[in-house]
Amino acid sequence: MKKNIKKFLLFFVATALLVTGCSKQDSSKNEETQKPTEQKTEQKAELEDKLVIYSTHPEDMLEKIADGFTEKTGVPVEFINLKGELADRVRAEKDNPQADIMYGGASTLYIAMTDEGIFAPTETSWKNELNPDFMDKDGHWYGVMKTPIVMFYNSESLTAEQAPKSWADLAKPEFKDKIVSRDYVSSSQRAFVVSLLSYYEKNKSLDDGIAYLKALDENTKSYYGSGSLHFQAVGKNEAPVSYGVLSAIIDNKTKNSLPLEIIDAEEGSILLTDCIAAIKNAPHPNAAQAFIDYAGSKEVQVMLAKEFDRMPTLDAAIPEGPEWMHQELKSMPLDWAYIAKQENDWLNLWNTEIRNADKDIK
Repeated sequence: MKKNIKKFLLFFVATALLVTGCSKQDSSKNEETQKPTEQKTEQKAELEDKLVIYSTHPEDMLEKIADGFTEKTGVPVEFINLKGELADRVRAEKDNPQADIMYGGASTLYIAMTDEGIFAPTETSWKNELNPDFMDKDGHWYGVMKTPIVMFYNSESLTAEQAPKSWADLAKPEFKDKIVSRDYVSSSQRAFVVSLLSYYEKNKSLDDGIAYLKALDENTKSYYGSGSLHFQAVGKNEAPVSYGVLSAIIDNKTKNSLPLEIIDAEEGSILLTDCIAAIKNAPHPNAAQAFIDYAGSKEVQVMLAKEFDRMPTLDAAIPEGPEWMHQELKSMPLDWAYIAKQENDWLNLWNTEIRNADKDIK
C-alpha cells in the first residue's frame, strides 16, 4: 500500500512539473509571438498625430512628399511655403516653435542656424551612404538635394562662341545690359553673391570680388522677384544671359520650350546643398525624426529626380534619375563653413553698397 502511495505521489509531482514546464514554454512562445506586434504598435504610437513643415519648396512637390509620408505613417502633414522668409520665421519662433521641420535652403544657412542652437540632432537610416560634405557631423541637418547654380543663355540670340565661358566674363563690357538675374530675396542669388566673393577672396582678394560684383551690377539689366518672369526674360530675349538653379533651367527648357543652353563655367558651377532639419523643442519631435528619414531616403530622392528634376545627394539614386543628371559639371571649390560666417556681412554689403535696387522688377 505504501509503495502504491509513493508511486502515485511521484507520478503526481512529475506530471505537475511537466505541465508547468509546458505552460512556461507556451507562455514564452506567446511572448515571442506577441513581442514584435507589441513593439510595432508601440513604435507607431510614438509618432504624434501631426507634423508641421516650413519650406521654400513648391507646393506640388511638398504635397507629393507629404502624401507619401502620411501613407507610410498615418501622420497628417501641414506645410507652409515661406520662400525668402523661411529662416526669419524659424528664428523668430526659436523660443516657442510652431513648426517641426525646416525644409529648403542652402547649407550655409543651416550651418549658421545650427550655431544659433535652432536645430535638434536626428538620426537617419541612410546617413552612412551620404557624402560627409552634405551633412552636419552631429546630425543637425542633412543635404537631401544637390542644387547647382550655373550660367545659361538664349541659344537663338547668342552662339556658343559669343556666350560667356566663365563667371568672370559676366563683368566684361560686351555683356552690358545683356544679363538678368533674380533679386535679393532669392536664395540662389544670395548664394551666388557669397560664393563669388569667397572665390575672389581666396584666389585674388576681397576687393577684387567687390569690384567684380560692381561691374556685374552695371551689366545687369533687371533683377526679378519672380522666377517665371526671370526665365521668360531670357527666353524672350529681353536679355540673353543669366544664371540660376540648374533644375529650373532644365524645367523651362523642356516643359516651357525656352531656347536655353547651359554653360559649364571654367571656375566650376556653384554646388549648393539643399537641406532639411528638425527644429529644436518642436511640438512633434518623433514625427519630425521619421519625416527626415523618409524625405532623404533613396525612394524619395529618386521620385524627386524623376518627377521634379531635383538632383539627389545619395549617389545610389542618381542613376535612376533623368539623363541630364548623369553628366557631371565642374564644381567651384568653396568652404561653406567659412562662407556661413561671412554671409550676413557680405549680403548686406551687396544689397546696400553694390546692387542697384532701381533695377528690381517684382
